[in-house]
Amino acid sequence: MLYHLLYSLHEWHFIFNVFRYITFRTICAIFTSALIVFILMPRFIAYMRARQFGQVIREIGPDHQHKAGTPTMGGVVIILAVIIATLLWGKLTNIYIWITLGLFLIFGLIGFFDDWRKVSRQKSLGLTAKEKLLLQSLTAGVFLFLALKYGSFDTKLAVPFFKEFRPDLGFLYFPFVMIVVVGASNAFNLTDGLDGLATGPFIVTAGVYLLFVYLAGHFKLASYLHVPYVPGAGELCIFCGALLGAALAFLWYNSYPAEIFMGDVGSLSLGASLGALAIISKQELLLVIAGGVFVAEALSVMLQVVYFRLTGGKRIFRMAPLHHHFEKLGWPEPKVIVRFWIAAIFLGLLAVSTLKLR
Repeated sequence: MLYHLLYSLHEWHFIFNVFRYITFRTICAIFTSALIVFILMPRFIAYMRARQFGQVIREIGPDHQHKAGTPTMGGVVIILAVIIATLLWGKLTNIYIWITLGLFLIFGLIGFFDDWRKVSRQKSLGLTAKEKLLLQSLTAGVFLFLALKYGSFDTKLAVPFFKEFRPDLGFLYFPFVMIVVVGASNAFNLTDGLDGLATGPFIVTAGVYLLFVYLAGHFKLASYLHVPYVPGAGELCIFCGALLGAALAFLWYNSYPAEIFMGDVGSLSLGASLGALAIISKQELLLVIAGGVFVAEALSVMLQVVYFRLTGGKRIFRMAPLHHHFEKLGWPEPKVIVRFWIAAIFLGLLAVSTLKLR
C-alpha cells in the first residue's frame, strides 16, 4: 500500500526523484484536476439535463429567466477533481492537507443540501440562512480547533504592509477565524451570480495564496520576506494547484453563455477554501485585498440592507449584490464579468506587492 500515493514513488527509483518537489507536484495537481473536470463535466451536464435538474432563477432583479433550467451543481465535479488530485500528489502525512480537504468537503456538502432542496422543489429557496450559518460556523470551529491542536502556528495576525506588527488576538482569534471562513464562503456565494463572474476572481485569489502558502512553508524565503513561517504549510500548494486546475477547466463550461452553474455546492466550498488558505498561511487580512471583489460584493449587500432599514426604503445601489447594480445601469453581462475579472487581477497584484511594500 502506497503511503503517499504518487509522492512516495521518489523512494523507489531515482527517476521519480522529481516527485519530491512541491513545485512539480503542484503543476501535476493542476493538470490532474483540470483533466478530471474536462472528462467528467460533459457527462455531468448531460446527466443533469436528462434529470431536468436545472437552475431556478428568481423573478426579482435583472431578467435572467432565459437561464432557467441550465444545469447546476457543477461544483460536485470540482470537489471530486480537487480531492482526487490532492490525494494523488500531496504528502498525506501533512495535517494541513487533511483538515483543509475536510473543510472543503463539508462546506461542499452544506451547499449540496442547499442546491438539492432548490432543484427538487423547483424553488429558489434552499437551506434557511440560520441553518446555513450554523453549519458553516460549526465546521469552521472544528477546522480551527484541529489546526491549532495539530498544526504549527499561533493566534497572531500578519498585517499587510507592516513587517513586525503582529498583534496577538488570543481567544478572540476563534471568532475572527470563523468570520474569515464563513465570510469568505458566503461572499463567494454572493458573487456567483453571473456566468463565470466568481470563477475568474477565484483563480486570481487562489494563485495569490499558492504563492503565500509556499513562502510560509519555506523557512529561508519566509525569513527573508518577513512573513510568518508555518512548517508544513507549503504542502498546501498541491491543494491550491488542484483548485486552480479545476476552476480553470470549469470556466471552459461556465463562461458566458454558461452550459452549467457551480451551484452552492461549488461556491460555498471554494469560498471556504480561500478562508482556510488565508488562515494557515497566516495571511488572513490579505484576503481583503486579494479577494477584494468578493469583499465588495458582500459589503454591497450589507450596506444596502442597513441603509434600506435606516432610511425606510431608500437604496444606495440600484440592486445588490454589486454586479446587479451595474446590470441595472445598462452594462451587458459579459462586460460586467470581464471588468470584475480585471479588477480582481489588479487586486491580486496589489496583494503580492505587499511582500516588498513594508
